[in-house]
Amino acid sequence: MKPRRNRKQAPSFRKLLKTSKIKLDNKLRNKQFKQESSAKKRRKEQKKLREAVRDVGSKAPVPLERVKRKPPDPTVNEDHELEEESMPLDMIDEDDLQLMREMAQRASFVTRDLSSSEPVHATKRKGDSVIEKYEKMPRRMKMEPEKEVIHLLPIKDKSGIIPQSMEKPACLSSAVVQTEDQEEEMEAEEPEEPVRVLSTEELIEHRRATLDQKKVHIASLASAILADPENSIKKLKELRVMVMEQDSTVAVTIRKLVLISLMEIFKDIVPSYKIRPLTEEEKAARVKKDTQKLREFEEGLVSQYKFYLENLEQTIKDWKQMKTKRNEVVSLKAYRGLAEVAVMCLCELMLSLSHFNFHNNIIVLTVPLIDDKCKKIADMCTEAVKKLFRQDKLGHSSLAAVKIISGLVKSRNYCVRPEVLNILLYLRIKEVDVKRDVEDIAPKQKMMTYKDKRKNLSRMQRKWKKTEEKLERELLEAEASESKEKKLKLHTETLNIVFLTYFRILKRAQKSVLLPAVLEGLAKFAHLINLEFFDDLLVVLNKLIESGDLTYRESLHCVQTAFNILSGQGDVLNIDPLNFYTHLYKTLFGLSAGSANDDTVIALQCLELMLTKRRKQVSPQRALAFIKRLSVLALHVLPNSCIGILSTNRGLLQTFPKTDILLDNESQGSGLYLPELDEPEYCNAQNTALWELNMLQRHYHPVVRVFAAHLCAGAPSEGSSALAASLSRRSAVELFSDYSMNEMNFNPPVPETFPRTKSKGRAYVLSEDLHEMIEAQLREVPSADLDFASQVKASSS
Repeated sequence: MKPRRNRKQAPSFRKLLKTSKIKLDNKLRNKQFKQESSAKKRRKEQKKLREAVRDVGSKAPVPLERVKRKPPDPTVNEDHELEEESMPLDMIDEDDLQLMREMAQRASFVTRDLSSSEPVHATKRKGDSVIEKYEKMPRRMKMEPEKEVIHLLPIKDKSGIIPQSMEKPACLSSAVVQTEDQEEEMEAEEPEEPVRVLSTEELIEHRRATLDQKKVHIASLASAILADPENSIKKLKELRVMVMEQDSTVAVTIRKLVLISLMEIFKDIVPSYKIRPLTEEEKAARVKKDTQKLREFEEGLVSQYKFYLENLEQTIKDWKQMKTKRNEVVSLKAYRGLAEVAVMCLCELMLSLSHFNFHNNIIVLTVPLIDDKCKKIADMCTEAVKKLFRQDKLGHSSLAAVKIISGLVKSRNYCVRPEVLNILLYLRIKEVDVKRDVEDIAPKQKMMTYKDKRKNLSRMQRKWKKTEEKLERELLEAEASESKEKKLKLHTETLNIVFLTYFRILKRAQKSVLLPAVLEGLAKFAHLINLEFFDDLLVVLNKLIESGDLTYRESLHCVQTAFNILSGQGDVLNIDPLNFYTHLYKTLFGLSAGSANDDTVIALQCLELMLTKRRKQVSPQRALAFIKRLSVLALHVLPNSCIGILSTNRGLLQTFPKTDILLDNESQGSGLYLPELDEPEYCNAQNTALWELNMLQRHYHPVVRVFAAHLCAGAPSEGSSALAASLSRRSAVELFSDYSMNEMNFNPPVPETFPRTKSKGRAYVLSEDLHEMIEAQLREVPSADLDFASQVKASSS
């Protein structure tokens, strides 16, 4: 029997086919790891060798120490020593001689301390030098790198299976690493050249060239994105990455340009609908190529838009916290400029892309900046929110902004700027669902089920009802607009939050600087307040007026709020606000021709609410007292305020016909007129006359004269004394604004007394009537003064 050879056979073809792919990958990975580790070990050895050679070259040669001879031993035969010393090389064995020659060529033989008795291969110690460690390392022959082999499909022949293989191209990683090490050594050995310091002009020129290059790059990317947005998401990403420009010379300018460019690009390429995320079922479903391309574009667009908003937010946070970056690319002084550009971009996106994704996130970032210390940023955000309220037709954006404003006021303990609450006056809310709260409390009626319909309706009725419901749904879809109920619901919720903020301030911060804004807001939206709050609100307003802590404008707002409540839903309430009438009658003389002239508008609005709209609840004595006091006040105010007051008196004379007794001088009554009395009911105004109108007919303003003559004639609507249509059809507030003198000129302009004509010398010539008058006066002058008179005539001509 032949002995069995322990020889590894080549794997068969069938066995190769059975071998799993994972196992082959693991084998290949292990082989690559071994090669990399061997190459790494070889590089370490070569590096140590270079260090050792560098250290030996840097050291100076040290002479060998001479060995002291021992004293001669008398017992030893001197003749025998002489024979050994004089032994020629021929007597040494060839192997020993060869060994000595090899030892002489080695560095260890030269550097070894011959005086020590330690063997050459002593154990390692911590104190050994690098050279000794290197000398004690075993030498290796230079090995050729192992060639990698790729196994191919075998060939089957008559003789059997013939395995096929080929050499894999050698990896150049080791050579690259060695080359890098050599380059580093060469750089370390070469002396560094001193860096040339650039002058100021060279720095400016370098910055200008870099800036021009970056601008061209930004423009090219923006043009490419706008030309083909669906295939330019990568370019959009490249442009967005430029927001983090690292060149300190142009970083601030480039970042500003990139932020503004991205804002304009998003405004152009963003679709007119909101992009929603896809569900798992939609992602798994197979779609057309065009649909898949559109989905990829929308996903990339939303992603880049989100990252852009995060960059804007981070820019504002860096400015708020004033963090110094590690690389110090942007200085602390430049943070404010970058923040202003970021806020401008956010405001523009909030107005332009109110339908797109992340709109509520933009509102959350922008609205709190209304109360910022930087006036420029606060003004930008204020104007943006005002425009948002004006252009918001549905109410979603207004509701989000009002929620943030309410939370901001509460979180800062009512210590915010009044402009934060003044913005709420720009809300476009004219109608709310007042009964919604009552309906929410009441038990809701259940909808008819299918069984109820079957019981209560016949077959034909059920069929008709089903057809009607289907038709209503189709009509709503065709209309493609929000239902009125949904809009009312949003407006009601928004106004509830506004009133909640106002009532909190009235209850807890009555001495706050926000009180004027609260009272003005209540005066505007008071007609939309629920009836349940009327009594409590009137009590609070009355207490504020009686406290005496309010300014004149704030007290007028209190009166306006109270009568707005009573003129709307408050008509059903049987309340006589006598205190508010008395307060306004007493404080009307607070209006003057000075700085309080702007308060005339609020006073005119209050008079219209108190007297004209509540004509049925106003007594004749009260109307007479207000007409008389307004006529006296017209003598002390500016022309535009005088016109507004006279227009109010005209309306009162027409509303209350019995007040024409004030135009009759011969009428007499019981009692004496008491102008100093603050009670309009008991001042006996029926016993006086409107003598002020006679003085106003000689007023320097032409419109005041027209109104005074019209009122003296009894304010007729027809006839020669009637007003022109341009004056009679306008309200008192409109006339006040039309004839305003805020531009520091007469309105209307004063006509010229003498017509003037221009001569060639650009001098003005007086009219012929004036010449005749001067000549008549000259005839009466004595002859002694003729020379002087002729000079006067010549100078006048």
